[in-house]
Amino acid sequence: MFEPVIAPSGTLLGLLQRGRGDGTLHALAAPRAEALEALNQCVLRDPRQDWQVENRSLYYARLYLDLAGPLGEIEAHLFSADDLVDEEDHRTGLALSVLGHLASYGRDDALMLLRRYAASGANWAWALDELALRDDDEGLRSLAAAVLARFPATAEGEARLAAAVRDAYEPRPWSLWEEIPQYGERLRAARQQGSFDRWQRQMTPSGPRPGWGVQAVFDWAADGLRRGTPLHVPAARCLAAVAQPEDRSAILAAAAGADGEAARATALHHLVLAEPDNPAVLDLIEAAADEPAVAAFERMCGPEAVERARRWVHRPDALGEAAAATLAARGGAEDAGLVLGALRSTVRGAGPDTRRLFALVDGAGRLAIGCAAPVLRHVYRETASSHLRGRAARALASTDPSFAAGFAVECLWDCEETTREVAARHAETADARVAPRLRRLAADPAEEEDVQSAVRSRIAPESAV
Repeated sequence: MFEPVIAPSGTLLGLLQRGRGDGTLHALAAPRAEALEALNQCVLRDPRQDWQVENRSLYYARLYLDLAGPLGEIEAHLFSADDLVDEEDHRTGLALSVLGHLASYGRDDALMLLRRYAASGANWAWALDELALRDDDEGLRSLAAAVLARFPATAEGEARLAAAVRDAYEPRPWSLWEEIPQYGERLRAARQQGSFDRWQRQMTPSGPRPGWGVQAVFDWAADGLRRGTPLHVPAARCLAAVAQPEDRSAILAAAAGADGEAARATALHHLVLAEPDNPAVLDLIEAAADEPAVAAFERMCGPEAVERARRWVHRPDALGEAAAATLAARGGAEDAGLVLGALRSTVRGAGPDTRRLFALVDGAGRLAIGCAAPVLRHVYRETASSHLRGRAARALASTDPSFAAGFAVECLWDCEETTREVAARHAETADARVAPRLRRLAADPAEEEDVQSAVRSRIAPESAV
């Protein structure tokens, strides 16, 4: 997996990579060839920071529709030689999702590409899931032979088939194929094997057993750490179930580091749950100030934690960052200056893409810090994270009087549905672009229900049809 190279925010490519509403508006005003070149580059070289949670596919599909864009570049990408050696979902996932949305909008060329790729492509399972939502029964049945040929009639092949049936996001194609006489018996056996495998995993847990004590829980956490699987959070929950009053001194000693890293992390998280307002727990966290201690502090939400955060917010380490996030989430109006200072220093020191900004941006909005509007506008423009931009938009709605007539308008075209929802509630209808866009969102069957509910709250029901 590669780190995407994001173009400057003032360019058409940079806007489209970020999924900003202005990207669509600028693309529609640009020469068509230039807009299509930038659009294809985005779809073929996924620009998302976190491709598993950030949305782009509907945003790009709508722009393909508006530009009447051909799909030749996507076809060449899907069926290139790279597909023979690179089976990672990330290489083709965005393109396949875009094709899925285009198929929903009636683009038959997109549907045909999905069928071809499902039959012969490396990431066939993703294409099949897209088709399961959009294709008719006849089209799905036509793929049975090609897909099932991937699984030879050997023990290994049958095991892989059972796993494919078990793990499919959309079971519809497999259910249809099970009705075909020549495949039915084999697929029923695969489905039953997949169900048995799932049951077997559930019946053979590797975690705690009845009768365990405090030391057994610590040993389990240490074993997980040795295997590279941190277990201190679930171990802390187990500790709550097995610990007795006479175990408190042992737990406190473990929290101070007497029994190793895994036991210390487990004990700290347990104490945070069991004694959330105990200053002694906060003293242990302050003394350690390392990753497990910071993670434990982040789970504290009482007044003692907020008061301690006011003392720690100026620390130049991870505990200071966690303190700033705590004040942003749970501080009062008197903490607005501290949150604003942390927001400004984080942008200056770490740039507009760091995840540390998520809580601080939310806090600026929650506390309605009007002085934060300039830095929030900077984050909105520059961040490559569409999730962070959406948070900045929500914060600006609470802090910036110009939001409704400014960024809220372009947010109606944003790639994230939560950002479009904010825009639908705030965008100034005096702008000539707003009412037509609201009507289009209301009539679009691909739009999220929350967005359409927000739209309906702004326009008369009869104008939404």
